[in-house]
Amino acid sequence: MSDLLENPKAGRVRAVAALSKKDVRAETGLFLLEGPQAVREAIEYRPELLRELYVTPTAAARYALDDAPVDTWFVTEQVLDAMADTVTPQGVVAVCQQFPTSVKDVFPDAGAGLEARGGLPGIVAILEEVRDPGNAGTIIRAADAAGADAVVLTGRSVDPYNPKVVRSTTGSLFHVPVSVGVTLADAVSRARGLGYTILAADVSGDDLPEVRADGMLDGPTAWVFGNEARGLTAEDLALVDRAVKVPIYGRAESMNLATAASVCLYESAFAQRAAHPSTGA
Repeated sequence: MSDLLENPKAGRVRAVAALSKKDVRAETGLFLLEGPQAVREAIEYRPELLRELYVTPTAAARYALDDAPVDTWFVTEQVLDAMADTVTPQGVVAVCQQFPTSVKDVFPDAGAGLEARGGLPGIVAILEEVRDPGNAGTIIRAADAAGADAVVLTGRSVDPYNPKVVRSTTGSLFHVPVSVGVTLADAVSRARGLGYTILAADVSGDDLPEVRADGMLDGPTAWVFGNEARGLTAEDLALVDRAVKVPIYGRAESMNLATAASVCLYESAFAQRAAHPSTGA
């Protein structure tokens, strides 16, 4: 633990704060991690990615971060506020190395089989032009919770290392592989080559319970989720096997993208466990 950092305008402080900008993240290969829960997840699951940790003395004691396995600095509240993207970092900010997964690892050239997937078919979420950081982060979190194998963000989607995306994952970024930069056509082609059924969440589609009743969720499934405002284009929908909508039984005008994605991913998880009861969790 170093001496207390007290100057909010110090070069080190400015360098950390600059990671809120996409071009700086791209240049450095680093990203900002804020809050004790996210930092704890990084320490437990991917400690080798941590580069620097900044904590107030109070937060270090409260969250038992005094002996974190990374270079650690005590800072004042003013310094932490200058570093953080959020107004409530809870006394903890870290710098991490980015770690995107290659799309070739998400969809390898040869099928891995059920055994390599823990006995269950695969679930992958593909985000096409999803621009809202909160939605992207929440979908990553939902994919993690539903036991999905990976999340793929096309080159038209938000940067997964955007601070708001990272916060919205609440640590799930360290649990589920996230691939970036691929085109939708390439991701779909790779998934189909491995036997995935490609489904698109779209208001023009068939009701989700109907699709599940047809058995289309029982095997490996890649879900495609589109832009919050425009959804998926006709060209996008032409790539998939079936468009699916989450029915609205109440009076809501529509459903938030991340909420609909969560329902779709969990429906796949439920269907796969029902179809493969001897291998489910």
